[in-house]
Amino acid sequence: MNSIEQKLESFRRLLVIMDELRDKCPWDKKQTLTSLRNLTIEEVYELAQAIQDQDNEELKKELGDVLLHIVFYAKIASETQLFDISDVIESLCDKLVYRHPHIYGDVQVSSEQEVKANWEALKLKEKKNKGVLSGVPKALPSLIKAYRIQQKAASVGFDWDNAQQVKEKVSEELQELEQEVVNQDHQKMTDEFGDVLFAMINYGRHLNIDPQEALERTNKKFINRFNYLENQVAKREVNSIQELSLEQLDVYWEEAKKELK
Repeated sequence: MNSIEQKLESFRRLLVIMDELRDKCPWDKKQTLTSLRNLTIEEVYELAQAIQDQDNEELKKELGDVLLHIVFYAKIASETQLFDISDVIESLCDKLVYRHPHIYGDVQVSSEQEVKANWEALKLKEKKNKGVLSGVPKALPSLIKAYRIQQKAASVGFDWDNAQQVKEKVSEELQELEQEVVNQDHQKMTDEFGDVLFAMINYGRHLNIDPQEALERTNKKFINRFNYLENQVAKREVNSIQELSLEQLDVYWEEAKKELK
């Protein structure tokens, strides 16, 4: 692997290129903090996909794209003397040292759970009068946001004791949803459906299951099986998949489940 000096030289080269692009490239010159925002979100999702696919070559590329955006934001901010990349890095270093008193101080810990508890306590101390859930970004996708809300609440002791209790809560929420389905009150049905999802995410958390990863695995599995079904239907030379009955399609679906394990 490269030495510290080589890594620093690579980072220096990136900063020089960023300066040149910002000065000479019409597209790069036009960008603002706001215009980059959605592009950054897209890059992070592409990074997440590379991790999901366990594609190390793609992972390297996507990490580079995310790093580019970090440097880009810092460059734009430096042009109005808000801060520069050194300020970003120093702020991060200060935070890491502060939140790891068991490494850089005299705090003793014996488990990962204690480290996480200390981390959350220090974050709350930094935010002074802000609440426990204030650190959950409003712009997070709802599935991930629910998971983070539950983690934050659990970090201060507001949590179920075990997975069985959460499973019972899931059953309770399902019963309440079914009652509103009978009543046909759409707004209450929506509310209760949300409660079921929230409870299921909580159940997964207690089983040490990441709900985003679990759902993405299921999405991928469904796509693969449906693609198999479509390919098998195409071999029958029918004009449309809709020409076949659900029972006929289900035969191919069961084949897909066996073939694509």
